[in-house]
Amino acid sequence: MKISMVSEHASPLAALGGVDAGGQNVHVAALSTALARRGHDVTVYTRRDSPDLPRRVEVAPGVAVVHVDAGPARPVPKDDLLPYMGALADGIAADWGSAPPDLVHSHFWMSGLAALDAARRTPAWVPVVHTFHALGTVKRRHQGKEDTSPADRTWLEPWVGANADRVLATCSDEVFELKSMGVPPGRIAVAPCGVDLGLFEPVGPAEPRTHTYRVATVGRLVQRKGVGTTISALALLADMGLDDVELLIVGGAGAAEDLADDPEACRLRKLAQALGVADRVVLRGQVPRDEMPQVLRGVDAVVCAPWYEPFGIVPLEAMACGVPVVAAAVGGLIDTVVDGVTGVHVPPRDPEAIASALELLLTKPELARRFGAAGSKRVRARYSWDRVAADTEKTYASLLYGRASMASGTPRLDVARAMRSSEPLTGASGGSNS
Repeated sequence: MKISMVSEHASPLAALGGVDAGGQNVHVAALSTALARRGHDVTVYTRRDSPDLPRRVEVAPGVAVVHVDAGPARPVPKDDLLPYMGALADGIAADWGSAPPDLVHSHFWMSGLAALDAARRTPAWVPVVHTFHALGTVKRRHQGKEDTSPADRTWLEPWVGANADRVLATCSDEVFELKSMGVPPGRIAVAPCGVDLGLFEPVGPAEPRTHTYRVATVGRLVQRKGVGTTISALALLADMGLDDVELLIVGGAGAAEDLADDPEACRLRKLAQALGVADRVVLRGQVPRDEMPQVLRGVDAVVCAPWYEPFGIVPLEAMACGVPVVAAAVGGLIDTVVDGVTGVHVPPRDPEAIASALELLLTKPELARRFGAAGSKRVRARYSWDRVAADTEKTYASLLYGRASMASGTPRLDVARAMRSSEPLTGASGGSNS
């Protein structure tokens, strides 16, 4: 099968940990590679954000990344990329030429616009599968006025959901959100994110520690990830008598020395100083991906305490390394972390609950080991990228099986007109090319 992935801001080649580089980058790279292992030919289209990038990069057998000229050849915040989606569609369609793919799989709502636009231009039906990774409705609910999404996201995102041939949700909570957004239930399937089990495993070297206990948070340095809540929990642990716990914060736009002027890093440092725990909070910055397993194996627990989380790959990576997880009971974390089995669920924005959960895991090492072993077993049974690719492939096949029944003369949606309009197109539903 010839598959085109579209990931406008999240290149598989990007360094992780920056504001706009995280789980989606990992997802697109790992899924593409796993599909290629299953015999498919995968091309990932992403926006060129540097003039030095080659047009095409072969990243693995059967997987290539194509950098499309769409907007300035420099980093642009993803919330400012909407005006360039037409150019991205131009580049994708031009690269296809007279040989379009069997199927397009877009990632994030703006990529969906470009994918639908490019697919519209082909003489034959090209189905569009879409994964949102994050939903504007959820973001607005939790961030309110701090949401920097373009205003048109409020109707363009549901429009993408209504017009994609299939929407792949990553967790059960997202299925509910998609239905509320108006996506027809019959067009929703579920395929979670996965974890690299060849890299993340419980046996192997562990990073040494300088304190009795060490816990970690891993992810982009943005406020909604809840790292500040974990710092507050660290101070509460000291009040409980656990005053030799180090908090390792992994993530950010660069190495530790590059975080001196990072706004969120500065906020976290000030919070740690105000709470009297600055000497036990380490902002590590980015860590190369191949070094992450030994970092994770060197901690007693990983805390994932976001305000909301579409899915969250970090808990899977921690569990794969045999580490128990304290997770906010939101989004995909409800599915991946089993409360009382592989870790502990806590309410979001609740430092007292995090402190209590950590006290339990740190003072009962046998329980923590049992949770870690159960997490490793669960990840290996459910969340390998090979299994995720197989589930995704089933969704692709279900669409392609119906290709022959699609009428070649069916009118196609004009995505460019939709983006120029101030209101959603009426009657624009029923599939990307219907």
